[in-house]
Amino acid sequence: MLLLVLAALTGTSFAQAQPPPSLLLLRPAAVFDGETLHPGWVVLVDQNRIKAVGPAAQLPAPAGARTLELPGLTLLPGLIEGHAHLLLHPYNETTWNDQVLTESVALRVARATTHARRTLEAGFTTVRDLGSEGAGYADVGLKQAIDQGIIPGPRLLIATRALVASGSYGPKLNSDLDLPQGAQEADGPEGLMRAVREQIGKGADIIKVYADYRWGPDEPARPTFSQEELTLAVQTARAAGRPVVAHASTPEGMRRATLAGVQTIEHGDGGTLEIFKLMQQRGVALCPTVAAGDAVSQYRGWQKGQQPEPERLLQKRQSMKAALQSGVPLAFGGDVGVFAHGDNVREAELLVQEYGLSPLAVVRGFTSQNARIFQLNDRGRIQPGLLADLIAVSGDPTQDIAALRRVQWVMKDGKIVKE
Repeated sequence: MLLLVLAALTGTSFAQAQPPPSLLLLRPAAVFDGETLHPGWVVLVDQNRIKAVGPAAQLPAPAGARTLELPGLTLLPGLIEGHAHLLLHPYNETTWNDQVLTESVALRVARATTHARRTLEAGFTTVRDLGSEGAGYADVGLKQAIDQGIIPGPRLLIATRALVASGSYGPKLNSDLDLPQGAQEADGPEGLMRAVREQIGKGADIIKVYADYRWGPDEPARPTFSQEELTLAVQTARAAGRPVVAHASTPEGMRRATLAGVQTIEHGDGGTLEIFKLMQQRGVALCPTVAAGDAVSQYRGWQKGQQPEPERLLQKRQSMKAALQSGVPLAFGGDVGVFAHGDNVREAELLVQEYGLSPLAVVRGFTSQNARIFQLNDRGRIQPGLLADLIAVSGDPTQDIAALRRVQWVMKDGKIVKE
């Protein structure tokens, strides 16, 4: 009776006053569930979770459900970006040194809000952001702003400042200047343990260590942290429920990180068959970031398709060949920020077009495989009970990887954010 009186006073019908139905039936041309393509399947979403999935004939719309037709589209789990830096922008716009030294944190955060939106609209609903690169703990606030609905963006797993051995990182201009660094310096078991705990206390979901780096601008990369230091860092982080990832490109740096028990090794440019087999035996995944080297080489003047490949890319081809031969698990991420945010699919395309992976393997990689490696058990697949992070693309990405560029519709946490 009270509702009827209120409706009469406000001029609103009882039906109009009701909340929208919580059930939404999605009817695409096909569903990729994270492993297999299923033509003719539908997905039922209840608030922010997947309630049911299956053939349309076996899953009619429940009473009160709303139906959304997605004709000609493939529905798949929201993509998971394995390696990004939302607080960086492409190095052909501003060099890394200048971003760290001359751009204010306020400017970098303002830019990052745009990066977050572009990333989400490109179909990436989860991102591992592996280091603020001189912007301190700004990624903590960026994540909070997204989580609180202040700005649009993907779910973030953040590494905050990252950890480097003193003297091994940058920027470096000359020996007379003591410059702000792009990561936190820490040395010795006690110093490293203290820094790991500090970053976790500030909000880090992930601890990132640089297991090797260039001591000087014209030197090759060399190991930085000792085996004891890396092992203690992993133990300290693991006790707090955080994984450790390692930037590593030398065989020795990769070996130490693997023996320490990191979750993933990023880049791995100089990896050998022996090292990749060790990683495979220890359950350590490789995130090869092939798009970053491709982009940087072009920034330095390489004319792709017109000139021979630089030595850096030839070495990458050799290491990737060894990685695929070894059976090491692959995580998928492009080191986005080196190139433009929203262009994340560049990594997927290169892996298919130039490194011999199948479209199906890469789409699995950016969905269920990344979720499994990063221990994200609530996403990466389309099955009952998981988060309703879903995207729809034009075409079949399991046959044509370029379909991942044709994102027509995005849902995050049960809310449609692009259509």
